[in-house]
Amino acid sequence: MVETKKIWWMLKKDLIVLWRHKPRLMSIIIFPILMIALFGYGMGGTIENVPVVIVKQSDGPVTDATLNAIKDMSFYNVKDIIGDPQRGKEMVESGQVKAAIILPSDYEDLNSSNAKSVVTYVDSSDQMAAQTLIPTTQGLFNQISAQIGMKKLEALNSQSQAIQVQSQGVQNTSTLGAVNYQNIMNSINFQINKIYGDIKYINFLVPAILAMTIMMGAMFSMGEALAGERERGELARLFMTPTSVATVVGGKIISKLTIETARAILLIFAAIVLFGITINGSMVLTILLLVLSALCFVGFGIMVSARVSTQEDYTQMVMPFTMPMMFVSGVFYPIETMPWIFQKIAYIFPLTYANDALRGVMLKGAGIGDVWLDIAVLAGFTLLFFALGVTRFNRDI
Repeated sequence: MVETKKIWWMLKKDLIVLWRHKPRLMSIIIFPILMIALFGYGMGGTIENVPVVIVKQSDGPVTDATLNAIKDMSFYNVKDIIGDPQRGKEMVESGQVKAAIILPSDYEDLNSSNAKSVVTYVDSSDQMAAQTLIPTTQGLFNQISAQIGMKKLEALNSQSQAIQVQSQGVQNTSTLGAVNYQNIMNSINFQINKIYGDIKYINFLVPAILAMTIMMGAMFSMGEALAGERERGELARLFMTPTSVATVVGGKIISKLTIETARAILLIFAAIVLFGITINGSMVLTILLLVLSALCFVGFGIMVSARVSTQEDYTQMVMPFTMPMMFVSGVFYPIETMPWIFQKIAYIFPLTYANDALRGVMLKGAGIGDVWLDIAVLAGFTLLFFALGVTRFNRDI
C-alpha cells in the first residue's frame, strides 16, 4: 500500500536538502536556460560579422560603390582597406581575417571590353564560414557586374545615338547589335582561391572533437578521482598516513595525464583510419597540444573538487561550465554564428584556445610560432587552475 503522507514527507525532505545545497540548486536552474540559449543562437543562428580585408588598387565611383555595398552588409566585418594584394593574402593565412577581397587595378576602366578579375582568398580551414562566404561574395559581385554592364550599355546606346545624328542618315554599323551583350553584362570575372584547399566539415570538426573529448575525460575523471574518493572515505584513510596534499594531487595529475595522453594518441589514429583525416602540421606538436589541454582540464577538475564533498556535487558544479564551453568555443560551428556577446565570452574558455591551436596545426600546417599565443593562454589557465586547486584543497571534508 502506498503511504501518501510519507511520500510527501520524502519530497519535502529532498527539496529542503536541495535548498541547502546552493551550487546544486543553481545548476538545476541555470543549466537548462544556458543550453536552450546556446542551442538556439548556435544551431539556429546565421553567420554575420565575418572579418574580411579589402584590397583596392584604384579610386573612383565604381570602387566606392563596391566598398559601400560590402560595408552595408551585416555579413561582412571590414577590418581594413589596403592596397597590397600580398599583404591581404598574408592576413588570411595568419588568421586575422577569413577572406581578402582584391579589386584589380583596372576596376574603374569601364571602356574596356575585358572582364575585371576580382580575386578572393578564403580561409577554407573554417569550412562552415567559407561555405557561406563564397556564394555570398559571388552573389554580391554578380549584382555589381550586372550594374556595371548596364552602365556600359547606357554609354554605348548614347554613343550610338550620337553617331546616328552626326551621320545624318548614313547607315551606322556601330550599333548595339554588333556588341557582344554577354561580355558586357559579365563585367567581373570572380575568382576564388581557397588557401587550404577543399576542407570537408569532418576535417573542421575532428580537431575540436579531440579537444572536447580530452576536456570531458579529464574533468569528469578528476571528479571520480578526488570527489568520489573523498565521498567514499578513501582520501580520509590516505591522509591518516604521513602523506601531503601535494603528493596526493601530484599522483592524481600524473595518472590522469598518462591516461588522457594515451586517449589523445588513440583518438588521433582513429580519426586518421576511420575518416582519412590528414594532419598537415607536426604530429608531435598535435600530441603536445592535446597533452597541454589535458593538463589544463585536469587542473580545472582539481580546482572544483578541492572544496566539494561528494561526486554528485562535483558533477553539478562542472556541468554549467562544460556544456556551455562545448557550444560557445566553436566545436560544432563557427564562433561567428553567435551573437557578439557570446563571441566575446568564447575567449574566456580554455577550450576555445585548444580548438584554435589544433585546427591551426592539423588543418593549416601551422608551427609552434603560429600558435604560441594559444599555447601561452592554455599554460596560463593551467597554472591558475593548479594554484587555486592546491591552495584551496581541503583534506578534512
